[in-house]
Amino acid sequence: MRLRTFSMGGVHPDENKLTSEIKTVPAAIPVQAVFPLSQHIGAPAKPVVARGDKVKVGTMIAEAGGFVSAPIFSSVSGTVLKIDNAIDATGYLKPSIIIKVEGDEWEESINRSDILETLENHPELTPEIIVERVKNAGITGMGGAGFPTFIKLCPPPTAKAECVIINGVECEPYITADYRLMMEHADEILVGLELLMKAAKVNKGYIGIEDNKPAAIQLFVEKTKEREDIEIVPLAKKYPQGGEKQLVDAVIKRQVPAPPAIPVNVGAIVQNVGTAFAVYEAVMKNKPLFERYTTVTGKKIANPGNFLVRMGTPMIQLIDACGGLPEGNNKVLAGGPMMGRALTSIEVPVCKGTNCVTVISGDEAVRKVPQPCIRCAKCVSVCPMGLEPYLLATVSEMHLWDKAEDEQITSCIECGSCMFTCPAHRSLLDNIRLGKSTVMGIIKARNAKK
Repeated sequence: MRLRTFSMGGVHPDENKLTSEIKTVPAAIPVQAVFPLSQHIGAPAKPVVARGDKVKVGTMIAEAGGFVSAPIFSSVSGTVLKIDNAIDATGYLKPSIIIKVEGDEWEESINRSDILETLENHPELTPEIIVERVKNAGITGMGGAGFPTFIKLCPPPTAKAECVIINGVECEPYITADYRLMMEHADEILVGLELLMKAAKVNKGYIGIEDNKPAAIQLFVEKTKEREDIEIVPLAKKYPQGGEKQLVDAVIKRQVPAPPAIPVNVGAIVQNVGTAFAVYEAVMKNKPLFERYTTVTGKKIANPGNFLVRMGTPMIQLIDACGGLPEGNNKVLAGGPMMGRALTSIEVPVCKGTNCVTVISGDEAVRKVPQPCIRCAKCVSVCPMGLEPYLLATVSEMHLWDKAEDEQITSCIECGSCMFTCPAHRSLLDNIRLGKSTVMGIIKARNAKK
């Protein structure tokens, strides 16, 4: 079997897929749920409920706050306690809706049956109807930055979609939520892909899966063996293959230019497997996005696992369900060890983009002391975007924003490959993230004046 991969950079961190063969179970419903209004790229959602309002599972509690935005739905039934600031995974206070949980009453419009709905049985589903249902269900990217999904399905006039690529790579160490979703809901994911293809008006779909998931590859190959419109693409193990631009390169051998270019500029629309599943549930079951597959893991966690989690659930509840925090030093990450963010509090809620809670323990939880750069250029050789991370980190540290912009800092995908491979243990990614966000703010302000 010939394995494809992307053409530039990449690293091979230890996989540590401790939970790959642990079946997903529903997480307990929280006593109180917190819903930050910023769970996606773009404008925060606007509350449509007030203190004292009663809500059900699936009730809209916040509407989209602009074109690039997405509504938020309650994952619980109960009473709105307040609309207040609460800490989210970024460590900052964000406007949030806080709900006291009372029972588990669902909106009657949601189809809760397990019967598989197929596109052939729903000829009424035009591309426009599919896009509208995806938009109204609050679906955002489930594996990355949380970009509203409906916008990807409506490319600008200057770009034409030719295919939909489903990201089943899950190259980040520790995380197995997507793998379990693929093994447990392959049929729904395939219908979700068909819906995405119809919405995007394309006739070709791909599913990229790394070869450390042979059972998933075999399962999807078997289910699509009679189809010419869907191709399963086995990929070599290499991080960050799950990045949009890297996946497009690996699957269809096209390189996406620097920002503001996006994959559709070279004909591809990329969606995560979790997004495809959410699209199926939204379009076929009238179920908005309010729960997701999440891995809770760590080498010293007593009982790591995969959970179907209601959004708004505090992460401490998931950690406690796995045996609690181990003794000694611990660092809790929202996400995996490469791109995840260290939490300032484990009371923060699970949101649309929370694919994993990783507990790093012992010596691994403590950063090594950074040393002077030895000019080895390892960070340059592993950068999947062809950048010079040592330079970007230095100019960011020195606040040389014009130089950072000239050196294409906005092209950084924040994968952490540079920091992972640095023998001097320098905080490359931390400085680059600061520089990137600052430069993007400068560019946004500059464009606003035009």
